[in-house]
Amino acid sequence: MSRRHFALALPSALLVSGCAAPHRGTGRPGDPIVLTLLSHYASGELKEALRGPVDEWNATHDRVKVRTKAVEFTDLLTTFMVRQAAGQGADILHPYCLWNGQLVRAGVLRPAPAGLAEEIRRGYSAAAVGAASVGGRVYGYPTEVQTYALYYNKRLLRAAGLDGPPRTWRELEETAYRTTRRDRYGNTLVQGFGLSTYDDSTTVGQTLALLNAAGGTFVSADGRSTAIDSPAGRAVFDLEHRLVARGASSPGVNVYRAFPSGQVAMVIGAGWWTGSLKTLMGGDYRDVGVAPLPLPEAGGARATLCTGFMLGVNTASAHPREAWEFLRWLNAERTGGEKGAAATRMSALQVSVGSLTGRADDMRALLGAGAGNGGAGDPNLRPFLDALAYAVPEPNMPGAQRAKSLLRKNIEALWTGRRSVEEALRVTRRQVDQEVARAW
Repeated sequence: MSRRHFALALPSALLVSGCAAPHRGTGRPGDPIVLTLLSHYASGELKEALRGPVDEWNATHDRVKVRTKAVEFTDLLTTFMVRQAAGQGADILHPYCLWNGQLVRAGVLRPAPAGLAEEIRRGYSAAAVGAASVGGRVYGYPTEVQTYALYYNKRLLRAAGLDGPPRTWRELEETAYRTTRRDRYGNTLVQGFGLSTYDDSTTVGQTLALLNAAGGTFVSADGRSTAIDSPAGRAVFDLEHRLVARGASSPGVNVYRAFPSGQVAMVIGAGWWTGSLKTLMGGDYRDVGVAPLPLPEAGGARATLCTGFMLGVNTASAHPREAWEFLRWLNAERTGGEKGAAATRMSALQVSVGSLTGRADDMRALLGAGAGNGGAGDPNLRPFLDALAYAVPEPNMPGAQRAKSLLRKNIEALWTGRRSVEEALRVTRRQVDQEVARAW
């Protein structure tokens, strides 16, 4: 099950993860302060990865304890807002950075103290800092940071007579058409390029990564209008339309199942997928390669999409100083890692589950510690690490989640032939402009 969707199997009720969760104090003098941390790390490898540092903190700190809670990812934003309105907000929040503008506008997130904000700006990539900021103010520590690159199946490309991944959009199309295979009845056996309507993050993430690579943006710099109806946006929509029209892409197929089974030759995806692919594919994972996104023309400036999460402090917390103290310990204090690699606890946590943080120095230390075969040294993570230097953060203005959903609907209408390229661009502009320009 994918990292982004593992939480869908969880019950809707709020879950206590059990990370050495202390009981709330009795109110007697000397009782510890108990901070609550609300996230979507409630199951599987992420729950276990978070358990380690939280248990370490609770075992080594008497005055302040941390208790973790979690909900389904699909319920996380609603839970933040509803619990805040009810006066039950957690001290520490772990939001998807796309929601930061909405949470700031609603008065949920507290700006990082000046000293910590400057430390965050120095310690993380520009894309990670941008994702954790609203209006130029930093609101938390970036945690999981995802850049996008091109996954490809080496075996399928070799079978089509190709010796490597595409570097330009022309090569991308040529590779997609050459690797597409059908049976004698016309049924698709292998998609050359996997476009997928699976969810917002998949559909929109692929398109925005290509848009950034073409030098375009989804919304204007002030976040008050869409900028996708542009030459770059038109080029991306034209490219995707051709791939579908010529049969190289079948958007109704779930690429998270089709790619591991050898039914998709190439697909754009985020770095978290490497860990899932290794588990799903076993020995066949050797056929997986990752390359930077192809560019419209050779020699252009690289760009791709960056998404992520951050840990911040609730405005309603009665103990903000202690909350920031814990977050700094988790995200900024370095400790010895695998084979002596010094890194923050959060960086070690993310690498342990096949992901990245926006701390490039930590990532190089941890990836280098196991370089070669498997583990932290998976070479397929390196293109995602390199992309930290040129990735563009996902727009997080108020209304960003709704704008993303509107964009997805119009992309799907384009892929299914219900709208032309011009119509899809025009309708997206009208709908998204109306959404992001309204008063929040």
